[in-house]
Amino acid sequence: MNGSETGSAWRLERDSDDIVWLTADKPGTSTNVLSSAVLGELDALLDRIASPPPRGVVVLSAKKSGFVAGADIKEFTGITSSESGYRLIHAGQQVFDRLEALPCPTVAAIQGFALGGGLELALACRYRVAVGDDRLALGFPEVQLGIHPGFGGTVRSVRLLGVRAAMDMMLTGKAVRGEKILRLGLVDRLVPESELRAAARQMILAPPPPHRPRFAERALSWPLVRPIVQRSLVARVAQKARREHYPAPYAIIDLWSRYGARAAVAFEAEARSIARLFTTETARNLIRVFLLQDRLKAIGGQASVPLERVHVVGAGVMGGDIAAWSALRGFKVTLQDRDLKYIEPALGRARELFEKRLRDPAKVNEAAARLTADVAGDGAAQADVVIEAIYESLDAKRELYAALEPRMKPGAILATNTSSIVLESLAEHLTDPRRLVGLHFFNPVPQLPLVEIIHCAATDPATLQTATAFTRRLDKLPVPCRSAPGFIVNRVLMPYLQEAMYAAQQGVPLAQIDEAAVAFGMPMGPIELADVVGLDVCANVGEIIATELGRPIPNLTRLRENVALGKLGRKSGAGFYLWKDGKPVKPAGASMEPPAPDLIDRLILVLVNECAACLRERIADDADLIDAAVIFGTGFAPFRGGPLAYARSRGVAAVVERLEDLAGRYGARFQPDSGWALVTAGGGDPKP
Repeated sequence: MNGSETGSAWRLERDSDDIVWLTADKPGTSTNVLSSAVLGELDALLDRIASPPPRGVVVLSAKKSGFVAGADIKEFTGITSSESGYRLIHAGQQVFDRLEALPCPTVAAIQGFALGGGLELALACRYRVAVGDDRLALGFPEVQLGIHPGFGGTVRSVRLLGVRAAMDMMLTGKAVRGEKILRLGLVDRLVPESELRAAARQMILAPPPPHRPRFAERALSWPLVRPIVQRSLVARVAQKARREHYPAPYAIIDLWSRYGARAAVAFEAEARSIARLFTTETARNLIRVFLLQDRLKAIGGQASVPLERVHVVGAGVMGGDIAAWSALRGFKVTLQDRDLKYIEPALGRARELFEKRLRDPAKVNEAAARLTADVAGDGAAQADVVIEAIYESLDAKRELYAALEPRMKPGAILATNTSSIVLESLAEHLTDPRRLVGLHFFNPVPQLPLVEIIHCAATDPATLQTATAFTRRLDKLPVPCRSAPGFIVNRVLMPYLQEAMYAAQQGVPLAQIDEAAVAFGMPMGPIELADVVGLDVCANVGEIIATELGRPIPNLTRLRENVALGKLGRKSGAGFYLWKDGKPVKPAGASMEPPAPDLIDRLILVLVNECAACLRERIADDADLIDAAVIFGTGFAPFRGGPLAYARSRGVAAVVERLEDLAGRYGARFQPDSGWALVTAGGGDPKP
């Protein structure tokens, strides 16, 4: 090397070929992020690189985890106005503009991920080479934070890829992987890791023509064509997200339709647009949800025992999918049920999961080999984690534990996937109740990230730690919960579902009830959700929770009638709705009718009120964890930040007053809980 300079986050080396190697290595973290300080340091280095310019510049990462994850999300929480947001973004744009303007070839050498601002950094280079392995993921996830790319990404991505590919990346927020990265032109070469630096060097020494989209793609950005494409893009987004709920994808389309990703005005408009989005409640709440997710990820730690083998009892939908997911994540899994005929459907579903997630036939076969049927239950003796996932019956579970516990090895944990029964009752006849813990997964297991980690006074802290570490090994989000009827998610979900059923009994059309919830921002209406969960399950869990809480069992005659007739919802082909091809049959145009007076508040505030009760009972440590549980366990409108965050935004006093009004109209189930006194403006640790 002819020379080198080292800053706090960047290392600059100039080699004998006059190539500058600019390495990102933010100290104290396993991942590079583009904070203001990191960008400022890069700007100063570019100033020195530009005069005199080298033969070329290679930008790369010293982190094993990947290239650059994006901007520093925590800095976004300090934005107080659109003007402060604009200053932050414009400064970053200027740095990337300087990189793009260097009068020499520039190459981004990527391994692992390049996401958000990290991908925008790569796009500011003339070329990109990447390690073509399973870790490679390039994407713009900003829309998931209620914003869009801001360091030039809305412009450079369209210029490089064409409008269709660029819009698909930005509007969905999904990362691109595998050979598709090369096909799109996101990178110029995919190489083995050992050849990354050599490939980058070759790009400098013999620079090829930069990638350009095909003529047909470029033509879509012509002024006369853009309005046609815009209408198509808006219609596509409107099928999944309402503009009033999620303005960012519409803003992305608006930017392109106005400026066609051309000229300096497009960059300026991008900065102004994202600055406005920063100040919206949607962005603030989605950024809050992102940070809540980070908090849950940090809860994990090291298990007190090695974790290699899992034994699952119960091969129904939940048990079978827990077993399949555990095998997918690398565990050796045995799946037990009364007869092989009950296990075989679960093995078939597991195979479908492996094929969908892994694609490579060799890896699919490896995952399938890790999951074996075990009618005799022999795997319990070798398992580090034994998971019970049978039907919701206290007596049945106790009987099973009596057979399992003597076979389990010392140090193994016994986990129950119960959705409503308290651990104290389940542990009553165990020889060692310290090893019992709740691992409450949510259906569908491959899609919903939450696992409630249930503990009671008898639970050994080492058991709780092992359960939490196991959950993180599954790449799930753990929320520690005190043992209580229904825990958090089912405790708050049941009143929501039951209120929808009360409305139905009062004559409100089913589709109108569902539309009211979707209009609020829920991913699915409560009537449809009840059918998906199973009406027998709703009835059973609802009765268990009501009984344990000392409340009257809800008088839901229509629910009981459906169950008595075997109309259990989607799984039986009929429930509240008829189901065809896995979808409910709803009357045409029914959802277009305006919601009945009070309907949205009846559905949502009864759920929010139950969250206040959970806070009062300290089922979770603080309000943020309750919000996180409900968001990640039910899909509660993420852009609202969680039920208690929504209440604070609306005003706690106003929510309590509205609940009192609803209690006078519809009954005592709306009586405000005394826990509202704990729902503070900060949303952190409550002060009893």
